[in-house]
Amino acid sequence: MHPSVISVSEEVNGCCGEGPVHGAVQRFAVEAIVSIDGRGQMVLPKAVRDRMGLNAGDKLAISVMESGGRPCCLTLIRTEELADRVRDILGPAVNEKM
Repeated sequence: MHPSVISVSEEVNGCCGEGPVHGAVQRFAVEAIVSIDGRGQMVLPKAVRDRMGLNAGDKLAISVMESGGRPCCLTLIRTEELADRVRDILGPAVNEKM
């Protein structure tokens, strides 16, 4: 399946329509469609895993965005990337307190 690509050159709102995405989004693509099985599991297609450099045992954090009090979007991020972002945000505040 070829990804559907939407290119943007300026800051856009999050997928739920509330609040800006941090930084300008350069490209948005639907890479694959997945199904959830009876046990609540889904498989990330090999092409997506390869493109993202994901391997067996890698950990991903799931965040849920809401609009109007209802969940609307899921986002996956490597836990290492999430930890780096948290350190970038909180690091200066922690250093100020010490």
